[in-house]
Parts: sequence; structure tokens; C-alpha cells
Amino acid sequence: MKVITQIFLSAFILMQLSCFTSKLTAQKSNASSQKNNKIKVFTTAENTNWKLSLSNDLISNNTTQQKTSTVSIIVNTEKTDQTFLGIGGAITDASAEVFAKLSPEKQQEFLNAYYDKNKGIGYTLARTNIHSCDFSSDSYTYIAEGDKDLKTFNIDHDRKYRIPLIKKAIKTAGGKLTLFVSPWSPPAFMKDNNDILHGGVLLPEFAPSWALYYAKFIKAYEKEGIPVWGLTVQNEPMARQSWESCIYTPEAERDFLKNHLGPTLEKEGLGSKNVIIWDHNRGDMLTTRANLVFSDPEVSKYAWGIGFHWYETWNGGPPQFESVAKVHEAFPNKNLLFTEGCIERFNASKYQFWGNAERYGTNMIHDFNNGTVGWTDWNILLDQNGGPNHVGNFCFAPIHADTTKDELIYTPMYYYIGHFSKFIRPNAKRVLETISDKSLLSTSFKNSDGQLIIIVMNQSEKEIVYSLENQTAKTTITIPAHAIQTIVN
Repeated sequence: MKVITQIFLSAFILMQLSCFTSKLTAQKSNASSQKNNKIKVFTTAENTNWKLSLSNDLISNNTTQQKTSTVSIIVNTEKTDQTFLGIGGAITDASAEVFAKLSPEKQQEFLNAYYDKNKGIGYTLARTNIHSCDFSSDSYTYIAEGDKDLKTFNIDHDRKYRIPLIKKAIKTAGGKLTLFVSPWSPPAFMKDNNDILHGGVLLPEFAPSWALYYAKFIKAYEKEGIPVWGLTVQNEPMARQSWESCIYTPEAERDFLKNHLGPTLEKEGLGSKNVIIWDHNRGDMLTTRANLVFSDPEVSKYAWGIGFHWYETWNGGPPQFESVAKVHEAFPNKNLLFTEGCIERFNASKYQFWGNAERYGTNMIHDFNNGTVGWTDWNILLDQNGGPNHVGNFCFAPIHADTTKDELIYTPMYYYIGHFSKFIRPNAKRVLETISDKSLLSTSFKNSDGQLIIIVMNQSEKEIVYSLENQTAKTTITIPAHAIQTIVN
């Protein structure tokens, strides 16, 4: 009888242990599942229906078949770099004129697509032109030709199309949009070539008038209820274009900011506006502009940072991301802002060309990893011809409108930009990371609410399995070929 009792007791203990082990395993499984449920993966991929789509099935732990990663991305949330300003695009005359041709329903769809962070991709940054640029239907200024004293200054031209669109964008963005403004050229009479087009330089006797012109523009827009956060000194100051353009040598830009623009802004009560120098291509930013301006305390005090474009590739070379890194390293207290980029040479047959989107993704990741605080696309909207543009310089936008059909055409570029703008919010901090293989590109930010955002991009022809690691967790994720992902944790 004693033996039987011992057998029953042993069996009971084994059964209890088994139940306890099963319960513990279930708890661990649930905990693991809950941990993974905190992670959300959003994917856009070529030849699929995924467009900023929630795709948690690509997390290995959520599938029955575990996968072995070939690439590891290790995010160190304890090490941070620059503070994020925002992402957006330029609200040009062209964009506003096309927008005005859309039906009210399509107009609202368009506004939501860019500026609503829930329905769209949550733009928080914008740029606009001070009088005309190439993406205007014609050339114009805000004064009568020859009016040195700016007595005729008015912005009536902008009240028809541009100002209404900017106001609607601000409203859709929740009442706030970080807007900076840029001139393409002074009025013709202020230049040595007496032409608003084709380059030329600002004549010294008109420098005070031209500096005041900026202040009058900012005040006029703010009187309309449009706050202006900042301004660039000159769009592409080393490019003689067939459209509105003006040449400034590094020394000329320095002296104009130091002796005229900076003091005038202060005198007009606009000293808090953020002034951005250069506003041209990557490349020689450090040696030709940043060093000259930022190393001189008398002019550096007026400069918030340096802006740059991506068109240095026109010379046939690769993007010069290293120049961005050099400026960030040399002047860590100054800010880097991408102020313009677009896909040139419009061709309607390439609306859905995936390489255009990958150009955006590549540039954005490298620019952010090299210290850039914000990223500004060019036109937010163009028509079915890549315009309007008064010199035939047609190009792509992330969204086009076919005004004959009242249709919006969303390109892959729109979704790629959205993988950044929808999830990384102003005041986020970039966090440092290491990646084991160049087959993937990645950048990471931590929002002010503690949410971690990781963008991963795959330009290869094959899907890649990678592990995402930080100090507390490791997750295995599959990214399809020619795809971009945002991981929210």
C-alpha cells in the first residue's frame, strides 16, 4: 500500500510540474507575442499592393516558420544626434495653380494626402517662392519696375492661388506648418544684366532695397495669417539659369547677409527668423560657404544653418553625401536642411517608375544619417505635363493631377517620402545604429514620446531577412525586394 501511495504521489507531482511548465511556456509565448505586438511594420514594395501598408506578417515571430536573418541592424537608443525639424515640399505658383483646377472633393483629398498625419503622410515643413520662379506661369515681382523705395510693394498676385493653398495646408496640418521662403532673383533693375532671368548679380546700390524686400514679403504673408519660420538668402546662387536666377560668390553672399539682410531683419523686428545660406547643391558646401560664413562671428550670428539640393549629380558623379557629414562635423551647432530635390525631365510614362522612389529613399536616409535636420521636396503638385513652367523646365512631383479628368496620380515617390514624414515627428532625435551589410539602408529616430522609428530600405532584387536589435529586444523581419519599411516600436 505504501508503494502504491508513493507511485500516486510521484505521478501527481509530475503532473503538477508539467502543468506549471506548460503554463510558464504559455506565459513566455504570450509575453513574446505581446512584445512583438508592440512593433508595427509598414511596407511599400514594388509589384505588390503594399503602399504604406501594415504588414506585421513579415515579422518572423508572428509566422509559423522561423527565418534566419542575414543582416543585423543594431539600434543604440542611448546615443543620439540631431533634432528633427520636419519633412515637406514646396508650395509653388505651379502647385497652387494646378490645385485650383481640381474639384473641391479632389482638393480635399490632396490636402489630406499630404498634410493630415492620420489620413495622409503628415507633412510639417513647407517652402515657397518670393515672387516668381521657373515653376510660375510667368515672371513677376511685387513692385513696379524701378521702384527702389518699394512704395508699390504688394502681394496681390499671390492672393489668387498661392496664399489660399498655403492657408488650407496649414489648417489641414493641424494649424501649424514650418514655412521658409526663398527668392530666385531680385527685380531686373536691381541686377547688372537688367534681367530677372539668366543669372546676373545684385548691384551694390540696390542691396539695401533688396534686403528690405525680404522683410516686406515676410510681414505681408504674416499679415495674411501665414507665419514665416525662416528664409534662404538665394536659391542656387551659383547657377546661371534660363529662368529667374542670380549669382552670389561666397564672399558676396557673406557680405549681403552681414551688411544688409541680417541687420535689416533685426531692424524690422524679424531678427528671430531663421536664415539659411547656400541653398544649392551638395559638394563644396564646407570650403566655399560654411567655412566662410560660420567661421566669422559677425555674420555667423545671423545664420541658422545651411541648405542644400541634390543636383550635383548633373555632372555625372554620385551624390556627395560626405560633404553633408563634413559640415555637420565641423559646425555641429549649425543646422543642415535639404531645401530642394525632384526627379528632372518629366515623362508621363514613368509615373510609376520605382527607381525614382528609390532615389528619394536613398537620399533621405544618407542625408539624415549625416546630420540633416529636415528634408524639403520640390513642387507638391504638378499637372499631367509636369508643369506649369514658363521656361519649359518640366519635372516630376510625388503627386500629379490630370486636370482634364480631375484625377490625382500618386507616384511611388509619395509613399517613400511618407515612410519618413508620417512617422518621424518634429523634435525627434536621431539615434545611432550599426548595420552589418550594405545590402540594406537604414536610419532611426526616437520621437519625443519615446516611440522608436526605424526606416529600412532594400534596393536589391531579392527579399532580405534581417534582425532588428536594441538594448532590450531582437526581432526578425523580412523585407521584400525593392521595398521600404518603417518599423514603429
